Parts: sequence; C-alpha cells; structure tokens
Amino acid sequence: MRVPRSSSPASGATSAQPGRPAQRRRTRKAIVDAAVRLVAAGETPSVDDVARAADVSRRTVYLYFPTLEQLLIDATAGALSIATVDAALSEEADASDPAARVDALARRLLELAPAVLPLGRQLIRLTVAGPETGEAGSPRRGYRRIEWIEQALEPLRPRLDEEQFDRLVSALALVLGWEAMVVLRDLRGLDAAEEAKTVTWAARSLVDAMLAEAE
Repeated sequence: MRVPRSSSPASGATSAQPGRPAQRRRTRKAIVDAAVRLVAAGETPSVDDVARAADVSRRTVYLYFPTLEQLLIDATAGALSIATVDAALSEEADASDPAARVDALARRLLELAPAVLPLGRQLIRLTVAGPETGEAGSPRRGYRRIEWIEQALEPLRPRLDEEQFDRLVSALALVLGWEAMVVLRDLRGLDAAEEAKTVTWAARSLVDAMLAEAE
C-alpha cells in the first residue's frame, strides 16, 4: 500500500516565503488565476493589479514571476488549455485506467500545441535565460502540468508508495509538455503523427514500467 502523505499547515496567502511544494503551487495558481481573470475581462493588468486580485503582496508575485511578461504569457497559456485538459481527464479517459488517463492527457496536450507551443517557447526562454530571482525552490513553470499528471495517475496511488508515485510523476513530466515537443520537433524533426506516437508510447511505457516495479 502507498504510504499516506503527511498534511502540512496552511500558510497565509500574503506570505512572501514559498513554503512546501503544494503550498507554493497553490500560491502560484492563485496568482495566475487572478491574471487570467483580468486578461479575460479585457484588461492589461499590472503587477499591482494582479497582486490585489490574488490577495498577495507585490513581492510575492515577483517571487514566482520575475517579469510581468512571464506572468501574462503563463496566464494566456493557462486560459487556452485548462478547461480543455480538465475535460480530457474527467470525461475522455476510463477513470479506473491510469494508462488511458495519461494517454488522454498526452493527446490533448498535443492537440493544443499549435495554440500554446509558441507561448511555451517564450516561457522556456524567459525561465531558462531570465534573471535568477525568487526564493530557492519556488516553482517557475510547469506546476499546472504536474497537477494534471497527478490527477491522471490518481487511480495508481493505492498501488504505489510515495517515492514511486513521485518518481513516476517526475518521469512523465519529461515527456509531457512543451520541452518534449521542442525536442521532438526541432531536434528530431518529427511530424505531428510521429510526435503523437512517440509521446503516447513513452508515457504508457513509463506507467507500465512503474506498475511492473510495484508488482
């Protein structure tokens, strides 16, 4: 049986210290969600606008997003993909089959590529080559992908211990997302069909390998 995760005390929304990974993801999500709402309302928000809407300090926003450009790109990408991916996980995949859920997630991310990959390239440029700011360990990008992968793998939690579950999430994060798309398109020169075949095969192979290990 999987070892239960210990719960951590909630931290204040306006704290400038990131806290544990789950708390950091929640804080970052609150900031991005606030930016999404402002952008959807037709505004071009400032950092102060986003901080007020998310009920955090201006400093907290900068801990997670060194530049306003990075925040707005992340928010735009999220607005394009959140509802679509959530629908894939909740409706298209067999709730009892984690491999099918991961497959649905991979295919939906690939379908969104024409709209979100250009934004993903910009985020990679900003977060890899950008200034080193923020507290050590604060999530700079990819938190949304981790949440989707964890959601897809939820049926596996009783069959894996904590280390196995976290390792599988980390492994799938290598093959599901913008970085993998950039490698397969730019380095390998794959077309859309070859890319989809490779990504779904790699994702399913990782799930199968972990199931074999757990057994």
